[in-house]
Amino acid sequence: MQFRNSINSTPQIVLNLIIINTLVFFAQNIFGGINEFSKVNDLFALHHYKSPDFRPYQLVTHMFMHGNFLHLLFNMVGLWMFGSMMERVWGPKRFLTFFIICGLFAGIAQIGSYIHDYWSIDHMAISSEEYSMYVEIMKRNATVGASGAIMGILAAYGYTFPNTQLFIFPIPFPIKAKWAIIGIIVMDILGGISNSAGDNIAHFAHIGGALVGFIIVLFWNKTDKQHFY
Repeated sequence: MQFRNSINSTPQIVLNLIIINTLVFFAQNIFGGINEFSKVNDLFALHHYKSPDFRPYQLVTHMFMHGNFLHLLFNMVGLWMFGSMMERVWGPKRFLTFFIICGLFAGIAQIGSYIHDYWSIDHMAISSEEYSMYVEIMKRNATVGASGAIMGILAAYGYTFPNTQLFIFPIPFPIKAKWAIIGIIVMDILGGISNSAGDNIAHFAHIGGALVGFIIVLFWNKTDKQHFY
């Protein structure tokens, strides 16, 4: 009964986004799996713009795909926790617009990260065999996930409700939303700069989503102050 009440109280767009992301995840598993060699990933994950697999629509489709169940779970919990409040504040149309814009700019930021990471290869003469290896590397490094859009929601939440107390595992005491979310963004910046081996998190996509989310909420705050607390 409590679970049903939680579903009924979830705003329309947040609930639909959770359903769509979950259905897409199951479709990924049914139609080729969720690894980097999947045809589904070739078509709908976000690739480097120089990859033969790149398509402009991937800037949208990548944000509805996920790499594994935990990736999906964490993103959907974040969407439900913070997105529900922001949709209640803004209404469904404005919230959906915000989500899509943040996801698009997260994708653009990730392509910028690809350009930086592959700059030296893109500007050297390579053999056909080396190019085939390069294409394979680009294929394996495609990006999926709603995290960039959700980081935009987090930035908006931290700005709109800065003094709300949050419990962030494993910290044993509550932290104000503004400090918790600033801390998350700083960790993404440090993770992106360090570029550690084996780190498969799209840090710059997160940063891009958070940055554009913050800019949008600043603009909306100036033009519609009654919606901010």
